[in-house]
Amino acid sequence: QVQLVESGGGLVQAGGSLRLSCASSASMSGFDVGWFRQAPGKQRELVATMDRLGATNYADSVKGRFTISRDSDKKTVYLQMNVLKPDDTAVYYCKLSVFGFDYWGQGTQVIVSA
Repeated sequence: QVQLVESGGGLVQAGGSLRLSCASSASMSGFDVGWFRQAPGKQRELVATMDRLGATNYADSVKGRFTISRDSDKKTVYLQMNVLKPDDTAVYYCKLSVFGFDYWGQGTQVIVSA
């Protein structure tokens, strides 16, 4: 059983930055990883993904502001978030896809004040 633990969320003013971390109990090497978010009353949506080869994909709303990266040695995936906006307020989840099965963390709350 793979466990994912997100951290790094918090309260930040608009224009500020946060770096989210997702620590895995198992190696992430060779697997697809991603960050998703869910705002109150809305469906969970994709923020950024990185496939097993390192190719990245971003939601249009975060392109140029957010960066996904991974440290395979530390079994950690990061989401650097810059120029945060109130619309970025949500619970952020990381996902690890292993042979067609998706593992999710418990989420970390990000609140961006105007």
